[in-house]
Amino acid sequence: MEEQDMKIAFVTDDGKTISKHFGRARFYEVLTVESGQVVAREQREKLGHSHFAGEHHEHHEHHGGPHDERHGFDAASQDRHSRMAQAIKDCEYLVAGGMGYGAYESMKQAGIKPIVTDFQSIDEAVQAHIAGTLKDHTEYLH
Repeated sequence: MEEQDMKIAFVTDDGKTISKHFGRARFYEVLTVESGQVVAREQREKLGHSHFAGEHHEHHEHHGGPHDERHGFDAASQDRHSRMAQAIKDCEYLVAGGMGYGAYESMKQAGIKPIVTDFQSIDEAVQAHIAGTLKDHTEYLH
């Protein structure tokens, strides 16, 4: 997978490990890959659940249960996901350890390919992506 100037965003709390929960992660670790090598790395603040805590939730989407199959697809959730994507709109990929279906679809609509991974290390996951072996584990979506 030889792409020039590819940017990959990883959701993280510490800059080293991939967060298992997209919405709760505090940062994006953005890696720039050129000719199969990581040439730049930066940490960006990520909007998340703590930023939206004061906002009105009409559908009580955080409670789970049998009526929650369309979690994250209501207008308020889509707006939040869109705002979360703004910080990484220059990235081609977003890698997370887990996320909801609504967030996953919102990233795709923003032109960012989401990848749900079982890797814990950002460095290992980026090497797998460069090698073309990073799998998208959509079974981890909720």
